[in-house]
Amino acid sequence: MVREVKNGRSRTWAVVATLVIVGIVGAAVTAATAAGKTRANVTLTVDVFGDFGFKDLYQQYEQSHPGVTIKEDTQDYAPHHTALAQHLATGAGADDIVAVEVGFVAQFAAQPQNFVDLRQYGAASLKSRYLPWKYQQAVAHNGSVIGLGTDVGSLGICYRADLFKQAGLPSSRAAVSKLWPTWQAFLNVGKRFKAHAPANVHFIDSGSNLYNAIIAQQNPAYYDTAGNVIVSKNPKVRAAWALTMKSIALGEDAGLSAFSPDWNTGFQKGTFATVTCPAWMMGYIQGQAPKTAGKWDIAAVPGGGGNWGGSFLGIPKQSQHPAEAADLIKFLTSPASQAYIFKQTGNLSSQPAVLKSSAVQNFQNPFFRNAPVGKVFASSALSLRPQILGPHQGDFQTDATNAIQRVEQKKQSPNAAWKQFLKDVASHS
Repeated sequence: MVREVKNGRSRTWAVVATLVIVGIVGAAVTAATAAGKTRANVTLTVDVFGDFGFKDLYQQYEQSHPGVTIKEDTQDYAPHHTALAQHLATGAGADDIVAVEVGFVAQFAAQPQNFVDLRQYGAASLKSRYLPWKYQQAVAHNGSVIGLGTDVGSLGICYRADLFKQAGLPSSRAAVSKLWPTWQAFLNVGKRFKAHAPANVHFIDSGSNLYNAIIAQQNPAYYDTAGNVIVSKNPKVRAAWALTMKSIALGEDAGLSAFSPDWNTGFQKGTFATVTCPAWMMGYIQGQAPKTAGKWDIAAVPGGGGNWGGSFLGIPKQSQHPAEAADLIKFLTSPASQAYIFKQTGNLSSQPAVLKSSAVQNFQNPFFRNAPVGKVFASSALSLRPQILGPHQGDFQTDATNAIQRVEQKKQSPNAAWKQFLKDVASHS
């Protein structure tokens, strides 16, 4: 998943990546051109949330497809999906290509009548490229394919090595990873950090980010195999909530709202030392706090595994240019394009061949003290087990985030916020 990334590039190494990959990308454009003819003077609008890393690829595609112009609409995560639902319901206003995050893919896969079936444009022949569960998440009950996958969000912990040193903690990624085999151990490290941390620096950024990472490791979490909502009776959900409330009570949580201006400032000023870190978070940190290069590092996530995020590209039936849009989607999700995007933004491909490639496996990110991010995140993605999803997955995540923020802002007690969370969950059924 790409989460509201404003500018996920570190230009120094993005330029290097451009020089290395440009020949491969050019080949991918040629292949895409051969796969489908494009019409002159066509404008394709792509509706995304945050930075998917497509900007340079749009330019490459336009150069090889004279007469095609690509425009991008970008909104924040929640408004993007709300607007898309409204466009589909009213039959007007949707763009040619739309991004759908994994938390909402079940909701939109239940509406195949509103999307172009990408099997018409060769999606079935591309199935073998993907992690099987990833491809299947965008398959509707009638077999229609409403989207092709972009990224996955395998997890790590991004941490400020310099702040760990100041607090008397180990700072190397191997030593830090050993500190927290479990989430309770993670909170215990937070206590140690708090005891010696610089003034006004918290251990974690946001309670909702902690909670979301724990939930991402649970299967089942919000839905069971029969598609029933089990939020209120699943002890794993309540345990994730309890641990999050404990972190707030211990004063480890900075209480920032993820993707807010204050959160962005926190990255820049170093007001928190850790953030739960799906692969796509790397680009966000680099974009928000470029002057912190070399201070961040990446350690293993407590509990191991888990996936938070990942998206798909689909075509609403409203598009006037479905063939051209499908050709562009195939280019943007091609193996060469996906490898290029990872080096730009950290958005990790959902295609095993890309994950196993030397371009990904050998990639070290200088911003994160040359952490072997390719190997770390790709290895995690290859071993992921898919979480059972339902049509209101994204809504439940928003409900939980709102509930946690009410506690952080002292508007509700943990017990009252939990009860309100369950009421909000029930309101979607």
